[in-house]
Amino acid sequence: MADTVLYEVSDGLATITLNRPEAMNALNIDTKVALRDAVHAAAGDTSVRAVLLTATGRAFCVGQDLKEHISLLADGSGATMSTVREHYNPIVRAITGMAKPVVAGVNGVAAGAGFGFALAADHRVVADTASFNTSFAGVALTADSGISWTLPRVVGPGRAADLLLFPRSITAQEAYELGIANKVVAAADVAAEAEKVARTLAAGPTVAYAALKESLAYGASHTLDEALEKEDELQTKAGASEDHTIAVQAFLAKEKPKYLGR
Repeated sequence: MADTVLYEVSDGLATITLNRPEAMNALNIDTKVALRDAVHAAAGDTSVRAVLLTATGRAFCVGQDLKEHISLLADGSGATMSTVREHYNPIVRAITGMAKPVVAGVNGVAAGAGFGFALAADHRVVADTASFNTSFAGVALTADSGISWTLPRVVGPGRAADLLLFPRSITAQEAYELGIANKVVAAADVAAEAEKVARTLAAGPTVAYAALKESLAYGASHTLDEALEKEDELQTKAGASEDHTIAVQAFLAKEKPKYLGR
């Protein structure tokens, strides 16, 4: 894995860190491949019960590395546009589809695909100095990195269209008001707070969290009757988990449950 993305697993938490601070964590090919590999590693590792996606430096991720992008456009190979299929789509599918919660610790600007990756996460802890920008129309491109799916579900279709058609910087406070940020903290505290949230989830009922992710995604595009059937299926699975028994026993004993993640 390239050193542009750092990967570490500790006590059930996988921490994935974008590490191109000198380029504001812009996404060149090496970084996209490393990030894709990291999120797939976290998704497939049964010892991982939660994931923290964060970054070094003053930016979370400013999206596509436009210096590399213009070079690839000039060579006429078409490689630059295949990045959606080869990199962005697998990354977003892994983040949204993995059977464990993902927390984004947004330490600075998140633009373009960086915004998309943050939105793909289940919970966003945002520095009060951070900002968000869709960016795509500003460089004559359309939405990618899942934003056409995630953004309307977070802010509503009208606001999503406005933010995509007229890209602008969204402050952390506005992001909180729109539902993009779940929590806004001082910039100096964002790393610690995001890790705290992620470790809380890593110690939680993993099977139930996976079912909640699946039910929310399913319910967004199915009828009420279909959603009710899915709830029945997933509740049966969660009810058969060891963690459910642990939770009930702890409740009756007036103790704090110690979940096993299964």
